[in-house]
Amino acid sequence: MKNKSGQKLTKMQAARRRFSATALAFAATVGLLGTAQAADFNKDEWVLVASVINTTNPYMISNIEGAKAMSKALGIPLEIVNSNNSSQTSISSILAVLASGKKPIMFVNTVASSDAPTIVDAVGKAGGYVTIWWNKPADYHPADVGDHFVAFQKHPGVSSGRCGAEAIGQALGGKGGVVMLPGVQDSTTSQTRVAGFEAEMKEKFPDIKILDSRPSNWDPQLGAKNARDLIVKFGSEINGVWSADDGMQIGAMQAFENAGLLDKVKFASDGLYPTTLEDIKSGRGNNAIVGETFHRGYMASAVGLYTAYLAATGEIKPGDLPLEKRESLFKLSCVTPSNYKEYLKYDDAGAPDAFVEQLKKVGPWAAEPMPLVGGGAEEMPK
Repeated sequence: MKNKSGQKLTKMQAARRRFSATALAFAATVGLLGTAQAADFNKDEWVLVASVINTTNPYMISNIEGAKAMSKALGIPLEIVNSNNSSQTSISSILAVLASGKKPIMFVNTVASSDAPTIVDAVGKAGGYVTIWWNKPADYHPADVGDHFVAFQKHPGVSSGRCGAEAIGQALGGKGGVVMLPGVQDSTTSQTRVAGFEAEMKEKFPDIKILDSRPSNWDPQLGAKNARDLIVKFGSEINGVWSADDGMQIGAMQAFENAGLLDKVKFASDGLYPTTLEDIKSGRGNNAIVGETFHRGYMASAVGLYTAYLAATGEIKPGDLPLEKRESLFKLSCVTPSNYKEYLKYDDAGAPDAFVEQLKKVGPWAAEPMPLVGGGAEEMPK
């Protein structure tokens, strides 16, 4: 496929064009349906459930904000599961909620990819519906499982890693040493972001050396500890730090500041969290942050819960949905200090509530700033 200038489009760009028409058409249908419920849907029989990896990472905190906004809009009570960075805690806590007797409408930000089948099976046995965000086994597909596994949803990880690598590579003039802070090792999200970062560095910045990589479990405190260890090991050899998530970057930046090195190192990460925005605005550490990607946890949890809600009410039948609406990739934006102001409005007071109201009008696949752009498995770098 080519654009108007005759240039060949990437597979992701082509996918965006193919899927945009169907997304908008379906959005119109959902808009007409509004929030009308099936005659046999009784809110008193249901509970919204949002399961997050921890409650220290700003993204997870934002997940909770989106779930609360959706609960308020739908008039259905909400249960929050704090996994405390543990798959075992996540699964046992979810099972405890399911034992309450109410049917679950669930969003899960899985700790590890391997957690998804156990959680989905439990939700199905409880008569509920679930969307999984970010992590699942590569060969585990909603269409093969059943309607209770409504959808798997995420933002592209490879492009996230490439955004960060491009920003750091440019800031360092193509030379130097960098360290990496991935998330959980058994995480689709972390793996794809790492793959994107490493591929971009190899392809565009061959004179930049990746010194070391320390998985930090999306945890600011572990990010700080691992950064301290890397400073001891490499010292001034570290010119750049890439984190798979802003939570870990927040911890790492503090470690470098404590070591008196913050103004000598460039950082890039994923999330553009409010703390990161403040650091960009202030120019902290001699403008230490050079690149970010934008998405919000409240948007993910709201989209996930609303998709599952539509299945619970009968407004959609998951088995009839096309691939891109069951295994969805949503738009991700690259952000730099030069364009960050475009995204400030998404952190205004009431932004989660406004996003939920938009979802109720256009459906889960056409909401700005994260409409559907593709589906199926991400294409990994070669």
